[in-house]
Amino acid sequence: MKIKNMHKDRILIIDFGSQYTALVARRIRELGVYCELWTYNVTKKQIKEFNPNGIILSGGPESSISHKSPRAPDHIFDIGIPILGICYGMQIMTIQLGGQVSTTNKREFGYTQVEIVKQNQLIFDLQDITNLSNKKILNVWMSHCDIITEIPEDFIAIAKTEHCPFTIIANDKKRFYGVQFHPEVTQTTQGQNLLKNFVHNICACKALWTPINILDNTIESLKQTLGTDKVILGLSGGIDSAVTALLLHRAIGDNLTCVFIDNGLLRLDEANQVMKMFSDHFGLNVLHIDAEKRFLNALDNIEEPEEKRKIIGQIFIEIFDEEASKLCNVQWLAQGTIYPDIIESAISINNPTCVIKSHHNVGGLPKNMQLRLVEPVKTLFKDEIKKIGLKLGLPDSIVFRHPFPGPGLAVRILGNVKKEYCDILRYADSIFIEELHHAKLYNNVSQAFTVFLPIRSVGVMGDQRKYDWVIALRAVETIDFMTARWAYLTHDFLAHVSNRIINEIQGISRVVYDISNKPPATIEWE
Repeated sequence: MKIKNMHKDRILIIDFGSQYTALVARRIRELGVYCELWTYNVTKKQIKEFNPNGIILSGGPESSISHKSPRAPDHIFDIGIPILGICYGMQIMTIQLGGQVSTTNKREFGYTQVEIVKQNQLIFDLQDITNLSNKKILNVWMSHCDIITEIPEDFIAIAKTEHCPFTIIANDKKRFYGVQFHPEVTQTTQGQNLLKNFVHNICACKALWTPINILDNTIESLKQTLGTDKVILGLSGGIDSAVTALLLHRAIGDNLTCVFIDNGLLRLDEANQVMKMFSDHFGLNVLHIDAEKRFLNALDNIEEPEEKRKIIGQIFIEIFDEEASKLCNVQWLAQGTIYPDIIESAISINNPTCVIKSHHNVGGLPKNMQLRLVEPVKTLFKDEIKKIGLKLGLPDSIVFRHPFPGPGLAVRILGNVKKEYCDILRYADSIFIEELHHAKLYNNVSQAFTVFLPIRSVGVMGDQRKYDWVIALRAVETIDFMTARWAYLTHDFLAHVSNRIINEIQGISRVVYDISNKPPATIEWE
C-alpha cells in the first residue's frame, strides 16, 4: 500500500503563548488540514523545511506595544504565502509592517458584536445577524487591552466595533489578514467558518487529514519502519495506549508484546478489565506484571509531584527493559505519547516556554535505554485519537472513558503515597463515577475524579469523635483540556455522593468539591 501524502497541504501556527493556541491547531485539524504549532523563535530554515501553505500568528498574553514582547520572524512577510494574525498576532503583524498599536481604556473582554464594513474572501458568506442599519454582524469573543490605531500601507478595514475601528483588516494582494477576536473559541459563532475560508479558500489546502487516511497511513508507516522487528508496549488501558496497541497490532501482529503493569496506582478492578478487553477480546499478547510493591516502595516519603512522575516513569522503563530482555530480539519501545503531552511538557525544540508538568511518557527516559522509541500517535490530539479508536473497533466504554493520568493515583494523592491511601481513593473514585453514570451525568462532564488530601478533619460517627481523611471531588467541562471550567453539579447530587463515600468507606470524615477553573488551576491537583 502506498502512503498518501496527508501532509502535502499544511498550516504553520506560530505560538506567542496564548491559552487558546492549541485550540487553533485543533480547529485546523478539524478542517482536514495538517498543522503544527511552533513558537515565535522558529528559524527561517525550519519554516522553509516545513513548507506551509499558510501561517497563523496566535494570540498572546503580552502587550504588543512593549519593546520586550515577542515578534514574528520578519522573513515570513516576504515568502509569498497567506498569513492570518489573531489578536496579539494581528497587532504584531501590524507593527512589523508599519502600522500603529496603542493601549486603550476601552478594553474588550468577552462577547462582542462586530460590524462588517467591507466584504472580502476571509469573511465570505459570514453573518450572524443584521443590525438596524442592515449591516452584517458577527458575534465574537474578544480579549484585548491594545488596539490598532493605524493600519499598514495597502491594508483596508473590513470590520469594526464601537471601540475598535480595525477589528478585521486585510491586504488581499499579499493575502495578509488580521482579526482582533478569537475565531478558534466556540463563543465566536462563525469562527470555524472564518478559519475554513482562510485555510481552504485562501491557502488552497485540501482536506487530506482525515481519520481514515491517518489510520491507513499510520499502519503503513509502522510496517515500513518496523518491518519484522519486535516491539514492546506499556499498555495502560487508556485510550492513548489502547489505540497505539491496536495500530501496532494491525501493522506487525504477534511481533508486538504488550506489558500491562499493575503498579498499585490504578482504578478499582482496572487490571482485570484491561486483561479481559485486550488479551481475551482483541487477541493481543499481553503480559500482566504485578509491580505494586516496587512502585510503592520507590514512592515512600516522596512528596514532590515532579519527583513522583520521574520515579514512576523510570520504573516503567526499567520494567520494560527487564521484560524486553526476557524476549528475543526486541528492538523498540512503543509509547502512547500524544501531541498535548508534548505541548504541556514543553520539550519541543521550538518551545522555550516553562513546563506546566512533565508527562511520564515524554519525560524521564534514561539516556542509556537500550530500546529505540516509536510513538505512532504523537502528532494527534485527543479527539483525533478517539475517532481512530472507534474505527479500530474500540468500545465506547474505552473511547469515551475519562482521562486518567499516567502516574495514576500517585498524583491524586497529595504528598506521600501509601497503599492505605490508594485503597481509600480508588473506592471513593468508583463511587463518584458510578453515581455520575446513574445520574446520566458522566458524558456531560469531560473529566471527573477524586483526590486524597493528606489532612485529618474532625468528624462524629456513632457518637464518637474521629479525625479522619478528606476526599476532594473534581469534575470539569472542557473542549480541549487546555482550558476547563468546573462542572456545575447539583447540590443534591453532591450531597448523595458525599454521603455514600463517608458512610461506605472507613477512614473518611469529610468530602469537598473543587470549584477551580483551568487556568489558574490545572485539572489534576499535582
